Amino acid sequence: MSVVRNNPGVRFLPNAITVLAMCAGLSAVQFALNKQLEGAITAVGVAAVLDGLDGRIARLLDATTKMGAELDSLSDAMSFGVAPALTLYVWQLQGDRVGWVVSLVFAVCMILRLARFNTLLDDTDQPTFTKEFFVGVPAPAAGLLALLPLVVTAYIGHDGWWSAQPIVMVWIVAIAALAVSRVPTLSLKTVKVPARTVAPLLVLVGLLAAGIVTFPLMSLAIAMVIYLLHIPYAVYRHAWLAKHPEAWEAPPRERRAIRRRTQRRLGLRPPLRRSVAGAARRVRLPRRNGHPEGPSRRSQRRLGLRRSRR
Repeated sequence: MSVVRNNPGVRFLPNAITVLAMCAGLSAVQFALNKQLEGAITAVGVAAVLDGLDGRIARLLDATTKMGAELDSLSDAMSFGVAPALTLYVWQLQGDRVGWVVSLVFAVCMILRLARFNTLLDDTDQPTFTKEFFVGVPAPAAGLLALLPLVVTAYIGHDGWWSAQPIVMVWIVAIAALAVSRVPTLSLKTVKVPARTVAPLLVLVGLLAAGIVTFPLMSLAIAMVIYLLHIPYAVYRHAWLAKHPEAWEAPPRERRAIRRRTQRRLGLRPPLRRSVAGAARRVRLPRRNGHPEGPSRRSQRRLGLRRSRR
């Protein structure tokens, strides 16, 4: 590995991918200026894909450097903070002073979110389970989510209520707030996939790829909506792990067992099966004076039953 690390070409590759991601993100503004909405969306999407590759390639080749980390943060700020803000401003907010303020708020929030992310990397006092979560919506996801009204407009082919200027402003501010918030979101970097689910997941990946090739805008919009819907589950999972330190290092199967034991301890029982009723009929009641003990008089009166006279 030391030979690979000392090779200048290997160290150059992740940084080159980072620069390409930054160029792709800023190219979205040029597409927006030319009213090429699909080109602007594609440019930010390409930047997100390249941003996911550069870090993984650097770790795989053991070519991580401090310069690469700083360059990656700068690229994210430009590609997912400045570029979406300018794209939305050119598309729908141009000519409005409030629209320019909203664009500035989004860009500043994204830069603050990246600065906080870098400081959390050096914090060694965090519990181990926090590695499975991001604090707030990550920069690539926030940049794409901000473009959702533009994606819907490009897919349908005309403006609607979703592209009205007030709606777009509120949407941009909401996504900016999610980016700088403390809301936990799942990190795909630490997701553990059980062996039995590998094949179904590969099928889903193939279907996703086919959908992106055939219906790229619709697939992107659905993916962003699903991402938003996962946030309540991420909040629940983060809260549960914070209360159960014994599950921090446990694999997924053991975590499910711990969760089931916790539910039993809280008195949450699984639903009774139908066979329980049949089994209850076969239970023999204790006998009194040679006869099965029947229901008491009080229970008979409550049920409206009368004893038969002998």
